[in-house]
Amino acid sequence: MNIGIFDISFVEIGLVAGLVAAFIYEIYFYIRYIRLRRGGKPGEDKQSPRNAQPPVSVIVCARNEGYNLQAYIQSLLTQDYPEYEVIIVNDGSEDNTQAVIDDYVISDPRVRTTFVPKGARVKSTKKLGLTLAIKAAKYDFILLTDADCRPESRSWISAVMDGFHANQREIAIVLGFGAYFNEPTLLNGVIQYETLFNGLHYLGAAVAGKTYMGVGRNLAYRKSAFFEHGGFSDQMTEFAGDDDLLVNRIATKTNTAVVTSPESITWSVPKRTWKSWWQQKRRHLSVSHAYRPATKRHLLREPLARALFYGIIIALFVLGEPLSLCVAFGLLIVRLLVQCNILNSAAKRLGLPAIGLELLWYDICLPVVTLVAMCGKKRSKW
Repeated sequence: MNIGIFDISFVEIGLVAGLVAAFIYEIYFYIRYIRLRRGGKPGEDKQSPRNAQPPVSVIVCARNEGYNLQAYIQSLLTQDYPEYEVIIVNDGSEDNTQAVIDDYVISDPRVRTTFVPKGARVKSTKKLGLTLAIKAAKYDFILLTDADCRPESRSWISAVMDGFHANQREIAIVLGFGAYFNEPTLLNGVIQYETLFNGLHYLGAAVAGKTYMGVGRNLAYRKSAFFEHGGFSDQMTEFAGDDDLLVNRIATKTNTAVVTSPESITWSVPKRTWKSWWQQKRRHLSVSHAYRPATKRHLLREPLARALFYGIIIALFVLGEPLSLCVAFGLLIVRLLVQCNILNSAAKRLGLPAIGLELLWYDICLPVVTLVAMCGKKRSKW
C-alpha cells in the first residue's frame, strides 16, 4: 500500500490536523512553565537584597488541630525574621486545640489568638475566623498557612516577603508553593502529581500575568488590599474559597508576584485515605463555579485540548492506517517526553518525587476523576 497523501481519507486528514493542533497547544502549555521551573522571570525569585523586611502577621486557622499545632507551630516561631506575630484562630475546636494555643500565648509574646464563636450562623466559619484575625492583625502584611504546615526553612517568611519587592512594582499578593510530605503509597503518588501539576498551573499563570488562584497553605497579601476589596463579603455563601476565590477577585496582571525558591516552600500533612482525599478534592472544586468567566475559559482549555488529543489518537488507532498511526505515536512520545522533562525538573527544584511511567495513567485518569468530583455536592466547611 502506498502512503501518499491521496491514500488518506478526508476524515483522517481532519483527525490528524486536529491532533496536531491539540499537540501544539499542549506543548505550549508545558513549555511556558520552563521559566517557572528555573525560578520564574528575572526578578520573580531574586527580587532584592533582604534589607526591606516590614513586620508581618502570620495567621493560622485551626479546627481540632491540637496535635498538629504541637508538632508544627514551633517552626513558625523560630523564623529568622526581625518582627512578626503569629495569630492562631480557634475555629470551634472540640479537642485540646485551645489548651495548646493558650500554652503558646503564655510562653511567647508573639503569639496571639482569636476564635470563632460557637454557633456562628455562617456557612464558612473559616472565612469568619480569618476575617477576625486579619482585623486584629497589627501589621499590613498578612501571611497565611495551615496548622499542619511546616516551612521548608527558617527563611520562609523572608523568602515570601521578598515577593512584595518584585520588579519594583506595587505588589498586593504573593503566591507560594504548598507541597505535601512524601509517603510510599499509591494515594500519595496521586497527591504529589496533582500538587505539582496544579502548582505549575496556577503559579505559571501568575507569572504570565493571568493569576487566577492561590493556596492558603502558602499565601500572602496586604491587609489593606483585603479590606479594599471587601474581604470575604461576597463569598460567605460558599463553604470553601477563602484562598482561591479571594485571589481570583483581587489579582491583576501587575499586583501579583510568585516565589518558588526552595526556602519559600511549605510542607503539609497529606490525606491518608482515599475517602478523605476525595472529600478534600470535592470541597476545593465546589467553588469553581464562582470563578471569573475568563478564569473558567482559561481552566477549560488544557483539559479540552488533552481530551481532544487522546480522543483523536484512539480514533486513529481504530482506523488503523499506518501513516496516521505513525504520526499519532510520534506526537504522543514527544508530548510525554516534554511533560516528563518539565515536570521532573520542577519536581527536583521543589523537592518532590520524580514522575515516571505512571505519568500516562495520571494524565488520562485524573481529569476524569476531577470531572466526576465536580458533579458532587459540596458538604464540608473545611
